[in-house]
Amino acid sequence: MVGIISYGAYIPKYRIKSEEIARVHGGDARFIKKELLIEEKSVPNYDEDSLTMGVEASLNALKKVSIDKKRIGAVYSGSESKVYAVKPNAPIIGEALDIGENYTSADIEFACKAGTAALQMVLGLCKAGFIEYGIAIGTDTAQSAPGDILEYSASAGAASFIVGSKKDEIIADLEMMHSISSDTPDFWRRHNQKYPKHEERFTGEPAYFRHLVKCAKALMEKAKIGVKDIDHFAFHTPNGKFPLKAGKMLNIPIEKLQDNLIVSKVGNTYSAASLLVFTKILDKAKPNETILLTSFGSGAGSDAFLFRITNNIKKLKKTKTTEDYIKNKEYIDYAEYCKSINAI
Repeated sequence: MVGIISYGAYIPKYRIKSEEIARVHGGDARFIKKELLIEEKSVPNYDEDSLTMGVEASLNALKKVSIDKKRIGAVYSGSESKVYAVKPNAPIIGEALDIGENYTSADIEFACKAGTAALQMVLGLCKAGFIEYGIAIGTDTAQSAPGDILEYSASAGAASFIVGSKKDEIIADLEMMHSISSDTPDFWRRHNQKYPKHEERFTGEPAYFRHLVKCAKALMEKAKIGVKDIDHFAFHTPNGKFPLKAGKMLNIPIEKLQDNLIVSKVGNTYSAASLLVFTKILDKAKPNETILLTSFGSGAGSDAFLFRITNNIKKLKKTKTTEDYIKNKEYIDYAEYCKSINAI
């Protein structure tokens, strides 16, 4: 067996409403809320970045379990907004968590699926027996050009997962993984460019839907199961409409997709997006329930995982839930928003 033994989330408390962004740029907030299903988004404080949020999410994961931190053999951090151009987040996170020095670490980059790529790697190391425990993180302070459509969605958050292979510790047993990749140029940023660029005509069908739907279907075919056999679906959430449309394409009942709508309250947290949906599902998951997690990263690719919840989930210590972070918020205006994001 190999799977998740604990998890943690972190979302900054500051929020900016779609109406406030539209007010400054002369946009139509009603159109944005209707087309993107995004009411507001999270904003990192001036002293928050992908590194500090990765630490916070990992600390929350460690609080849920009683393990010897010194036996953690890997820390992999997925992000497209790491703190240094040349210096990794991962070992700084390991240092902050006080896990010693006997571990492998790396920063992973694959747009919005960097977090699930990190999770794949740590699961693989653990299953192969090279490590006893590992930490995989998805964390981002997403950037967008002022006035761009992305400014309404690009937000901040982190999710962290502790992976292990002991049957009496695993809360979510990994049953299957599948990935697809292609060269689909829907979103990119060249060296020395401050903001990413995107081709809207590629964003939907050739990029998000082609990869995510195909990957989820392929995993279900490999596992010889159907939608009816899965209790919860966690998809990448670039906006509120895309995961719901993907669900329709796969004939998934809306109640199995409901948790994907956290995007309407926190925006698109990029490398943390599908993983934060996953943490929200884990907060309420019951033994023997199944969860299909499917990410999407521009460039492009998708990772899909099938997890089955075990009785061990009842053993986890109570900490702040993902919903707690969603509800803990303070609204700021556009001027304060600019001060915060320009300090990162």
